Amino acid sequence: MPKRGLAALAITTVALILLISFKVPDEPVLDRTTGNVAIVEPSAAPGATATPRVTAVPGSNATPAPAASNSTTGSGSSGSSASATVDGPVVSTRFGPVQVEVVVAGGKVSDVVALQLPSGRRSGQISTYSEPILHDEALQAQSASIDTVSGATYTSEAYAKSLQAALDQAGLG
Repeated sequence: MPKRGLAALAITTVALILLISFKVPDEPVLDRTTGNVAIVEPSAAPGATATPRVTAVPGSNATPAPAASNSTTGSGSSGSSASATVDGPVVSTRFGPVQVEVVVAGGKVSDVVALQLPSGRRSGQISTYSEPILHDEALQAQSASIDTVSGATYTSEAYAKSLQAALDQAGLG
């Protein structure tokens, strides 16, 4: 093989390795409850929970809100009319954090709200597609035993994990 061909092969190989190893970072994660940007520190193990550090969006007048905390509020004295809102933990995935909030009324799940989902380029598109499906599955199942959305496996598993923790805390687990 001529020297030029060998040099071209070596340069092409190095360029291909660099191209494959290049990762474009996703955009910051938007906390859907406050409109602030949540910066989640990467964890050592995939699937581990993390608490976001919330900062105001640059250029906005919004003030930073405290990180979402677990809260339970009752609105009635009888067991059948009591309602509670419980935030699940933030579950970190390789594409971004996932957190859900469960609204329980009359001993049943009345609503599930995604507080945080992966955002950014492709991750945001997948979250937009999968969130209504996961929401409907959770309401129909009345538990965290929901089907994984095809193409959103990490998000689906993290959604179910956060949902299960919230249901456990609400006494429905």
